[in-house]
Amino acid sequence: MHKTVSGNKIFQIKKFFSLSSLTVFVAVFLLFSVTDTSAHKNQALPSLAKVIEKLRPSVVNISTETIIKMRRGTQTPRYPGGPDDFFRRFFEPGFRFPSPSPRTKPRKRRSAGTGFVIDSSGLILTNYHVIMAGNNKTADKITVRFKEGSEGRKAKLIGKDQETDLALLQIEKKPGEFFQAVKFGNSDSLRVGDWVVAIGNPFGLGHTVTAGIVSGKGRYNRKNKYLDLIQTDASINPGNSGGPLFNLKGEVVGINQSIYTRSGGNMGIGFAIPINTAEKIIPQIKRGGKVSRGFLGVNIQLITKAIAKNLGLKNTSGALVSKLTDDGPASKAGIKRGDIIIGLNLKTIKNPRDLMLAAADLKPGSRATVHIIRNRRKISVMLTVAQRPNSTQVAKAFSKKQVSKRLGIEGQDLNASLAKTLRTRRKNGVVILKVLQNSQAAFAGLKRGDIIFEANRMQVKNMVDLEKALKSAKSGFLLLIERDGSPFYIGIQ
Repeated sequence: MHKTVSGNKIFQIKKFFSLSSLTVFVAVFLLFSVTDTSAHKNQALPSLAKVIEKLRPSVVNISTETIIKMRRGTQTPRYPGGPDDFFRRFFEPGFRFPSPSPRTKPRKRRSAGTGFVIDSSGLILTNYHVIMAGNNKTADKITVRFKEGSEGRKAKLIGKDQETDLALLQIEKKPGEFFQAVKFGNSDSLRVGDWVVAIGNPFGLGHTVTAGIVSGKGRYNRKNKYLDLIQTDASINPGNSGGPLFNLKGEVVGINQSIYTRSGGNMGIGFAIPINTAEKIIPQIKRGGKVSRGFLGVNIQLITKAIAKNLGLKNTSGALVSKLTDDGPASKAGIKRGDIIIGLNLKTIKNPRDLMLAAADLKPGSRATVHIIRNRRKISVMLTVAQRPNSTQVAKAFSKKQVSKRLGIEGQDLNASLAKTLRTRRKNGVVILKVLQNSQAAFAGLKRGDIIFEANRMQVKNMVDLEKALKSAKSGFLLLIERDGSPFYIGIQ
C-alpha cells in the first residue's frame, strides 16, 4: 500500500530545488565575472597609439603667406554725407565730418595645410592647392613645422601638377640632421571596409589624428580628371589637405585632398589621392617640375545601349571614337571615327575614363598597341604616343575651325573629306571657311574655299604652320593659294 504525498510537501520540495539552482547559477556567474575581470586587467585594450607615435615625426604642418596688393584708398569727398552733413556741420554741436579714408597698405593672406616627408633629404609631398594663392600663383612664403611650437623652416617649391593636385617641397637639411620618411603602401590593394588613419593640421590646430574606413574607391570629380579618388569617413577638415592617409601597418595609402559637404564642415565623406597615382608622377615633378602625359589624339564618348544595338555590339564596354585630331597619333595609325577602342596595350578599356587614364600614363614617344572593334571585327594597330598639350591646345586641336586674327580668316586644316569636296589633289594646307569683314584677307580678295599652302616662302600644312609664317612677316604677307584647281600668289601689304 503506497503512501500519498500531500500537495504542501511537493511545493516545499520544488521550492528547495529552485533555490538551490539559483544559488549555483549566481555562484558560477560571480566566479566567471571575477575571472574575466582579472583577465582584462592583464590584457591592454586595442590602441593605435604606438603606430601614431612612430608616424607623427614624418607629418608636417604647412603654412603659406601671400602678399595681396590692394588699390590705394581715395580721399573722402568734400561733403561725405551729402547736403545733410553740410548743414549738420553748422547747426549740430560737436558734429565732425568723417576722417578721410586711410591709404590702404598691402595685406597678407595666410592659409594652412599638411604634408609629409617622403625622402630623408627633406622632400615633402602635399597638395597643389595648399601652396597656391589663386590665379595660378604660388604663395610668396611657404613655412614647414614638424610639431606645434617648433621652429618654422622655409620650404622651396620643387614642382607641382595641377591635374593631380600634387606638389613637392624641399627644406634645407642641417649637418647631422635626419628626416624620418614615410613608407608607401599599395593603394590598389585597398578594399572597401579597410581601416585607415588620417593625420593632419585641421583649422591650424596642429597634429590631429582621426580614424575611419575606406568607404569607396574610384571616385572622381571634373576638376581632377586624372584621379580615381579614395573615399573615406575618417574626419577630414580644412587644413587636413596634403596630409597622409595610413593603413594599420603604418604605410601611406593616400593623400587627403577634399571633402563633400553642404554645410562647409565634415559630413563623413572625405577623399584622398591614391598613393600609387602619386608614386608614378613624383619622379617627373622632382626631375622637371611638371608632368608629361601621353596623347592619342582621339575624342571619345560613352557607348549607350542604343548605340551598342545599332553597332551590333554585345555590350556597352569600350570607348567610341567620335573625332580625331588631324595628324594626331591615332589618325596617322589609321584609326577612324566610329571605331570602338576596347584595349590599350594590356589594359582593358571599359569606358572613356579608362582610356583617358591609361593614355595619360603612357610615355610620350613610346609605342602603344590599340585594340579596336571595326565593323564587328577585332583588330589591333600600333601608334607612337604624343605628348599631351594643355587644355587650350587640346580644344584647338579638336576644333574644326580656327581663327587667324593676323590674316582675318576662319580656317581649317585640309583633310581627305575637304579635299574631295574641293576636288583638289593636295593633301596639306589650310582651307578658308570664312573671310572676316574689314580684314586683311577681305581687302586682298581671299575667298571661301581658297587653299593656302605657302606663306612667306614657308610651306603651310596646317593652321599652326600658317600662324608661324605670319608671325615672321615684317612688312606684309605673300601667300600661295589654290582656287578652283589653279595656284597663284596674293600679296598683302
